[in-house]
This record gives sequence, structure tokens and C-alpha cells, in this order.
Amino acid sequence: MIIMGMPLWAWIIFYVLVLAMLIIDLRMFGKNGQHEVNVSEALRMTAVWIGVSLLFCLGIWLFDGEGSHEKALEFLAGYLIEKSLSMDNLFVFLMLFTFFGIERKYQHEVLFWGIFGALVLRSIFIFAGAAMVERFEWILGIFGLFLLYTGAKMFTHDDDAQVDPSKNIFVRLFKKFFPVTDRMHGDRFFIHENGKRLATPLFVALIVIETSDVAFAIDSIPAVFSVSRDPFIVLTSNIFAILGLRALYFALVAAAKYFKNLKYGLGIILIFVGIKMLLAMNEYVNQLGEFVGLQINMPHYEVPIGYSLAFIFGVLLLSTLGSWIFTKKNTENEVK
Repeated sequence: MIIMGMPLWAWIIFYVLVLAMLIIDLRMFGKNGQHEVNVSEALRMTAVWIGVSLLFCLGIWLFDGEGSHEKALEFLAGYLIEKSLSMDNLFVFLMLFTFFGIERKYQHEVLFWGIFGALVLRSIFIFAGAAMVERFEWILGIFGLFLLYTGAKMFTHDDDAQVDPSKNIFVRLFKKFFPVTDRMHGDRFFIHENGKRLATPLFVALIVIETSDVAFAIDSIPAVFSVSRDPFIVLTSNIFAILGLRALYFALVAAAKYFKNLKYGLGIILIFVGIKMLLAMNEYVNQLGEFVGLQINMPHYEVPIGYSLAFIFGVLLLSTLGSWIFTKKNTENEVK
């Protein structure tokens, strides 16, 4: 049985391996939320996850048959896009944990289940998205326009805006049907109090993380479709980037203030992939122009994956270094 161009057994093996890696990750970071992850440990685990992802990419390069080199570059570009966008999302998680007053030693428990839920949601979205693209190719043009919009929004986004989970519609619905206590109870998601089963703020934080990932996926999944139409590449690059998020969060949390300006680089990347997607959809753009009475005559151009990869990596590197240098200089001036 073939699903999205791959045998069913290949998908089963892949997801079994992903589940095994998640269990290993949980055990290496400690058990039952009682371990406070330090920066050095998080950096080691981040290096491990990046290494595993690069090994998978090498496997595609060596064993994926005809066009494997192109597929490997597509995987790497998709991985970089998802990883870079995820870095911006991690700052939202940091503000969320601060809002709820969740101690660091309990944060990785929430992140584990949040990432597990994200893997399920991303898989559903990508399979659905691939099916839609296969049937309605013009939808990639809508993805491109949306990426231009979200890329532009990066330049006007307010970093100091406070996270207010009470405005989350899913949290409000949950509280209507299930009682919630205002007090933390260690690493427990639910407690029994006065004969009632209550949800703790830890579980409410998990709801916000899971539902926030839906919004994050709306940005990242179309962006990865801009570098590959292969559902296997889109899915695996997304999942490998997500798998290392927990380690990356604890690696970045100590230096979060140095990466606040990273959003400008991410905005440039989103605008680039949006334009790249629209250039490949020139036929539909020109037809739309004719429909509204405009003569657009946009040429068809496919940006080579090697150029895309170099651009994404270069922008990510420069924006990261620029953010670090700019923030460090401002901090030194404040001290003076």
C-alpha cells in the first residue's frame, strides 16, 4: 500500500523510530518533571538532535534513489526553515511559563507532551496539505501570498506584548466544562481536591502550547512546501526540527534576550519563500490578473534548491549574529 508516494511499512517504521527517540529524549532529560535541565545539558542534547537530523539527511543523500541529492538538499532547507521559525516560537513558550509561574524543573514535562501533540497535529496538517496541493496546485499561490503577509508582520510584531492565556478560546472552553485550580501542584496536570478532579495551571499551559502550535504550523508548513512538493520530505524535515525543540528551548532560555531581533531575519526568510512560491505559480497569478482586468505577465522561475538553501542559511546566520551583537552592545551601553 502506497501513501503519499511511500510504502505504508516505511511510514510505520518512521513513526516507530520517532516514538523511540521521544522516549529516549524523555529519559535523558529526567523523569516525571523532577529534573531541572541546565544549559550545558540542553546544548549537548541540541547537538545530538542536530546530529541525528543530519544523519537522516545523509541517508536520503545516499539511499533515496534517483534525485536523492536534490531531495537531501530539500530536506535540509525545510529543516532550516522549520528550525528557525521554531526559535521565534520558543520565546512565546518562555513568556507563557513566566505568566503561569511554572518552575524550570517542571517545564520540560509540559514541553514533552506539547511536542508529542505537535507531531500528531503537524502530521495531520501535512498529509491534508499534500493532498490539497496534489488536487488543487493553485493553492500554493495562496500559501505564497500568506507567507508574504506573515513575513511582513514579523517587522511590526511587538516583542513586549504580554501572553494572556485567558484570551485563548480553547482555554476558555475548557474552563467552562472542567474546574481549574489557580495553584501549582508540582508536575501534576490534575489533582483531586474536596472530592473534585481539578486541572492545574500546568495543564492549562499545555493547552495553550498545543493550540499555539496550530498557529505556528500555518506559517511553517506552507514555507516548507516552497522548497519541496514531496510529502515525505516536508513531513520528515518538520518532525526532525520539532523533535529537538525541547532541548533547544533550554539552550536558548539563558540567552533569550540576545535573540530578540532574530524576527527580522525570519521575516526576510518568509518573504523570500513566499516570492519563490509565487514565481513558480506564475501561470495562476497571470490568470488571476486577467480575471480582474490586469496584464501581469509574470515569468516562470524556479529558484534552484541550492540557492534557496544558501540564502536561508545565510540570512539565519547573519540575523542571529546581528541580534547577538546589537543586544550585547545595548547591554554594555546601559551598564555604562
